[in-house]
Amino acid sequence: MSSNCVLGSGSTMLIMSPASPSLARAKRYRVKTKFSYPVSETGMSPRAAVSRPLRLCGGPFRSRYALISSSLRPENGGFGPKPFRIGEKDGLIIVDHGSRRIESNLMLNEFVAMFRDKTGYPVVEPAHMELADPSIKDAFGSCVQQGVTRVIVSPFFLFPGRHWHTDIPSLTAEAAKEHPGVSYIITAPLGLHELLVDVVNDRVKHCLSHVEGDADECEVCAGTGKCRIY
Repeated sequence: MSSNCVLGSGSTMLIMSPASPSLARAKRYRVKTKFSYPVSETGMSPRAAVSRPLRLCGGPFRSRYALISSSLRPENGGFGPKPFRIGEKDGLIIVDHGSRRIESNLMLNEFVAMFRDKTGYPVVEPAHMELADPSIKDAFGSCVQQGVTRVIVSPFFLFPGRHWHTDIPSLTAEAAKEHPGVSYIITAPLGLHELLVDVVNDRVKHCLSHVEGDADECEVCAGTGKCRIY
């Protein structure tokens, strides 16, 4: 079964499917998620649950992400006076695929440190889906040891492939079995978030500046010699 957002507590999971292209199905999904947590906890206004797709997004796949993006806008109760917040009893796990290259795995640690410093969230742990430690199970346990009662798993992936649909939910459910009473949610991957346009554009412009001699290599390319004209 595919899933867009997975809510769970111990061995119990509520799986919501994004597979249907029906807009009505997407609306039902949003209404259901509205009641997953109290309005006072999420800071979400009741009317924000039924948001409208962004005008520029077309097609069923794009509409699903437009609905999510639209619900986060200030006028829909998102990042306005009452933004969604991670609470004191929440722990966040940022999980990537994992690599045999130590340098790649260490880069996730650096990102998590950056994320923690910028957001101020007290409990943020890195995890690798496979090939490296810490695993999702390790990170889940670390969150619980720090006193959290809800774990938020954020896949550091671009698009919703098999790992997001199947592997990460399975590994998270297995980890949660050892911690009854601790709930969890698996968020959407980065997908079509409009801020990614700025990220990609910034990378392109920086690399062009480097090959023209106007900028140093970025932290990713530094020392590799890969950022050059072939």
